[in-house]
Amino acid sequence: KHGSVRVPYDFFECRVPDRFPLVPLHWHNEFELNYIVSGRSEFTCGEDKFTTETGDIIMIPPNTLHALYPCEDESQVYNTLVFREELLGIGKEERCGVSCIEPIINGNRKIIVPVSRDHESYEEIRKCVEQIFICVKDDSPVADLHMKSELLRFLWLLEKTGCIATVKDQDERQMESIREVLVFINRNYRENISIERLAQMAHLSKSYFMYRFKKMVGVSAMEYIIQLRIRLACEMLRNSTAPSLEIAFACGFQNLSNFNRQFRKYVGYTPKQYRGINMQRRAFPDS
Repeated sequence: KHGSVRVPYDFFECRVPDRFPLVPLHWHNEFELNYIVSGRSEFTCGEDKFTTETGDIIMIPPNTLHALYPCEDESQVYNTLVFREELLGIGKEERCGVSCIEPIINGNRKIIVPVSRDHESYEEIRKCVEQIFICVKDDSPVADLHMKSELLRFLWLLEKTGCIATVKDQDERQMESIREVLVFINRNYRENISIERLAQMAHLSKSYFMYRFKKMVGVSAMEYIIQLRIRLACEMLRNSTAPSLEIAFACGFQNLSNFNRQFRKYVGYTPKQYRGINMQRRAFPDS
């Protein structure tokens, strides 16, 4: 859960890969609004896979699988607002809620992403999104009231400009078949997980499971597990003084050499270099 009853949203200023190497495939029960400030990345949102550009706007409905991977030798800065549907303040019996909002939440309608600079109504939508993030950063009860109105206006603009469409039966619902496996991996990625075990869980042959997982997620199951381990390792290197060997074992790696090799592959630095860079950032935050 993001936010609280009093403040039903969370705001994040994100930098990839500067602050974290990637955002592995995941989902949550809230809406997510992303505004790309600068740079490029490879983005997955449900069945859609695309390269983001500066200025792109990405609205993600609840329970939609999504991920972000940096482009080679590039970084990306983006703002993220994760908010509960209660923030919209629409009663479930209201016709606008029944016809417009609820179908997005239950997956019968999808938001077309991204909204890019070439969209005919981009400037109007962009100004609305920028106002939303101004309200978020203001962080006050009055700003929350303003943000509610801008979020509703933003959804209205998406409706008005054709950015919300009906979902075909086999579209994003195919992603549901892989959720149980993803839940298991996210809870157990520190352990030794075999492809055979995951395939059995999905009630598929090993070869077909590998094909289906990569098609749905964008990477192989083993690569996805490594990504989760690397992300945890980054957190431990930033927030603890534990030696690399201890961190490697805590994250599920069987030996230090493999940990060092995989870490450098995904992050671009050795674990020691990564820790040193983050210590320097804390000491000189404006550098």
